[in-house]
Amino acid sequence: PLGSKGRCLAPQTLSSARPLAHSAFNMSRAVLQVFEEYQKSRVTFVQTVADLATRPANIDALQNAGVMALLRPLLLDNVASIQQSAALALGRLANYSDELAESVVKHEILPQLVYSLSQQNRFYKKAAAFVLRAVSKHSPQLAQAVVDSGALEALVACLEEFDPSVKESAAWALGYIARHTKELANTVVDAGAVPLLVLCFQEPELSLKRISASALSDICKHSPELAQVVVDAGAVSLLAKDISHNDAQLKRQVCSCLSQIAKHSVDLAEVVVEAEIFPRILHCLKDIDEFVRKNAATCIREIARHTPDLAKLIVNAGGVAAMVDYITEARGNNRLPGIMTLGYIAAFSETLALAVVVSKGIPPLKDALINEPEDHLKAASAWSLGQIGRHSPDHARALAEADVLRRLLAVYLHQDSSEDLQTKAKRALKCVIQKCTTLPALEPLLEAPPNILKYVVQQFAKVLPNDLNARRNFVQSGGLQKVQEVNAEVGSKLHDYVQEINALYPPEIVQYYSPNYSETLIKKMDEFNPTG
Repeated sequence: PLGSKGRCLAPQTLSSARPLAHSAFNMSRAVLQVFEEYQKSRVTFVQTVADLATRPANIDALQNAGVMALLRPLLLDNVASIQQSAALALGRLANYSDELAESVVKHEILPQLVYSLSQQNRFYKKAAAFVLRAVSKHSPQLAQAVVDSGALEALVACLEEFDPSVKESAAWALGYIARHTKELANTVVDAGAVPLLVLCFQEPELSLKRISASALSDICKHSPELAQVVVDAGAVSLLAKDISHNDAQLKRQVCSCLSQIAKHSVDLAEVVVEAEIFPRILHCLKDIDEFVRKNAATCIREIARHTPDLAKLIVNAGGVAAMVDYITEARGNNRLPGIMTLGYIAAFSETLALAVVVSKGIPPLKDALINEPEDHLKAASAWSLGQIGRHSPDHARALAEADVLRRLLAVYLHQDSSEDLQTKAKRALKCVIQKCTTLPALEPLLEAPPNILKYVVQQFAKVLPNDLNARRNFVQSGGLQKVQEVNAEVGSKLHDYVQEINALYPPEIVQYYSPNYSETLIKKMDEFNPTG
């Protein structure tokens, strides 16, 4: 080997250069090892925290250890997998409680997430959107904090990503923001989310379709204006096509979104109907999934309540019979939309109410009135039965023959009945009694309290003058005697009605059935002197 001036190097010079190079290599490796160890520790830390955060029992310990402050800088780590795991851990923590979600806000983590949403890869974007959703879900205040961090623009941009799972995470977060208040839903709409959510709904991925429909439902539920935005984006016809889809979870969201649109106004309900959802939505009332059945019933209810024409359309499509079957099979709160639907339809006209009677709508409503434990379900049943029976004597007779009047009275008198239930039962009794000319069905009500009794006695006073057989039967059944036992205040309407009934019979008969008639006879007997 040659030296710098072309001389040959001595063997000892050559051998002394080798240890120097080897030493430098060892030092470089030692330094790198420190960095590798640090990176491994960070990876282990965030992955372990993310795993621990899946179990509720660990949450308090993690919080007390100051986990938020430790995870925050790792969101900006130069290793992508560490960033993702840190975001995932934060999302799981924030998802657990509003207190932890508030902690995410207080540690100023949201701006970092929003910044990274537009910079990082698809895996990080999913994790970041998960954190934003987890924070938003708890309250309007926390959802507003997410909006204030500038998240909407970044989330809406994620709806245009190529990866469906990123779109899904963003749509989910936007739905959670919009669901709280009209104002928050407006901010989501103003950010341009609705047209992109409608496009996402048209994607082939089932989970993306479900979440997009759910987000649209969360937006349009608040007001007619927001529902109109969803309609104007062309959502209704697309949603209506998937009423017959095989996926139960998608059908749940589709029926829910259509009901949230239809509920606001006649015009919006007509838009939903014009998308030709009948009779296909009636098939959903027989679906194996109970939430599909309930959401379909809710959608039909929201359409039925608006106008006689819409109610008639449902009747003509076979909707009443389908709804009667649904109420008969359903239990608990799932029954409520069906019960209300029959009431709304029956309320509009005699003909529509008759359609409910003919379709055997009274028995399941009576069953709910008797057997449902919740008062609000009993109250809804009482209201619907009142809407059926209030139209004419024929309608009232259908209720009377089904023994509904006695059941309504029992509910009204029950000491545990809520005020709302008592009010609805009383109103139903009053309006049906005033139409009822089936006197035998009214006789059990002669023991009702005075505020109900006056309507019962009034009906007898109306009907008896025109029917000799009814007058005779009234005596034979003990009705006249019960009327004599009524303790009516002189000058009251109830007293007047009793006097009107008494005037229809000879005084001797009236006297005979008076409560103290036997005492009068004994007194006369005591006063009678046969030898005198």
